[in-house]
Amino acid sequence: MEARRRLRCSLLLALFVAGMAIALAAQTTIAEQVQVGPPPLRRAEPPSPRATAAELEQQGDDLRGEKAFLDAIDYFRAALAKDRNNARIYNKIGISELQILRPKEARKNFEAAIRTDRQYAEAYNNLGTAHHYEKNYGKAIKQYKKAIELRQDSATFFVNLGAAYFAKKDYREAMQAYAKAIQLDPDVFEHTGRTGVTLQVQTREERARYAYLLARMYAKTGQSERSLLYLKRAMEDGYTGMKKVYEDEEFTELRKDPRFVALMATKTVAIPE
Repeated sequence: MEARRRLRCSLLLALFVAGMAIALAAQTTIAEQVQVGPPPLRRAEPPSPRATAAELEQQGDDLRGEKAFLDAIDYFRAALAKDRNNARIYNKIGISELQILRPKEARKNFEAAIRTDRQYAEAYNNLGTAHHYEKNYGKAIKQYKKAIELRQDSATFFVNLGAAYFAKKDYREAMQAYAKAIQLDPDVFEHTGRTGVTLQVQTREERARYAYLLARMYAKTGQSERSLLYLKRAMEDGYTGMKKVYEDEEFTELRKDPRFVALMATKTVAIPE
């Protein structure tokens, strides 16, 4: 009996000590935890009511360049309140909305820009981009074509048109659009900008096919180095149709290049995600 009593007391003491330890640990953990809140979405001072529309628009441009998109929208709207018929400002609000992934709001502003100026090619292009974000590729193509009708010298418009066809898996039309883009600007696929709207191919399979398509484009226009660069990217992304490089007529001249032979001989291994 005495032994059982001592054992029971020992168990109770152990449970008490364990409970105290847990309680102390919990208090320490809570005291030492740091809760990180979301970063402030707005970090600029409110727009000054004394500023001119041009000054507010410029501040909005600066904020958008710093990726402070909500602040930029505030300034653009303040500028618009002083210059109601400015299609350019509607367009900039739409771009900012699109950059924070609000395509519905972006569309409304691009449409307002078009109502204000029916000849505003960039607004049609950006409206197409908003539709593209929503995966409405047919509508996107329609708007890109309207933009091209107004400005046939914009490589960007043709790139976006090609991207929409690419998303629809209409690779023949995509190839034609990309070829026109390269004809207008050989460096079009290398451009980047802090305030631009860029469409990106999402899946690895799409990236690989996209790279191969660009390799064909550059090979067709005799730009061997760029063609080889995109062929390598296609291989790194595991493009499964690489054997076609020996069949596609665009690569006829490139196949004679020793660098092509060396690239194919390396049998580049796909880079893991």
